[in-house]
Amino acid sequence: MSAPVPPPATDPMKGFRGIAAGVLVLEAIVVLLALLVVGKFTQGSLGPVGITCVAVLAVLMILGSGVQRRPWGLGFALVLQAGLLACGFFHVSLLVVGVIFVVVWGTLLWMRQDVAGRMARGELPSQQG
Repeated sequence: MSAPVPPPATDPMKGFRGIAAGVLVLEAIVVLLALLVVGKFTQGSLGPVGITCVAVLAVLMILGSGVQRRPWGLGFALVLQAGLLACGFFHVSLLVVGVIFVVVWGTLLWMRQDVAGRMARGELPSQQG
């Protein structure tokens, strides 16, 4: 019979939530800068509807960074990624930005799963006696 795994002294997922919030803020900045670049080089190709959708998405990303401590915060962030990919309908550069951030979020989720697995097996340094 194996010994019970002691709980970690600190919550490693708290650090993940901070990283997720930071990535959302950085993503909002990149989306707003992409909006400026698209407007500069392709005179009015987005139109008022596209500009409004992208701006609202960026504001939701900033607000989403504040709700990452909630149980539904990660799901909200992933829905925003789908929204960014949908904004690729307005301009291909927004689709490229969306794909890049989908890769970033995929990597973050993979690392989160790895830490959760190590925590379940008791392999984290904070769990060592």
